[in-house]
Amino acid sequence: MVRAAIKFKDSLKEGSKKIEVHYTPKHGSWLNIAEIEISALIRQSLKRRLESAESVARELDAAVEERNRLEKKIHWAFSTEQVRVKLARIYC
Repeated sequence: MVRAAIKFKDSLKEGSKKIEVHYTPKHGSWLNIAEIEISALIRQSLKRRLESAESVARELDAAVEERNRLEKKIHWAFSTEQVRVKLARIYC
């Protein structure tokens, strides 16, 4: 048990070199659009268990190519009134 914990801790140290953290604004319309796109890719590609990181990359690449080929669009818009209601706590 202790050996497994040490091995796990060491693997985290190695993995941390591969992770980049990017801080993004909390209130950005582009962020909402990005979340919609990521959600679509996950639903399309990652709804089942995949055996390796390489297979995840292949599935995501194929899904992105398919969405681009079909020219999938994200329809995201607010009316002025909806924006005022939704963002009132931020700007008022």
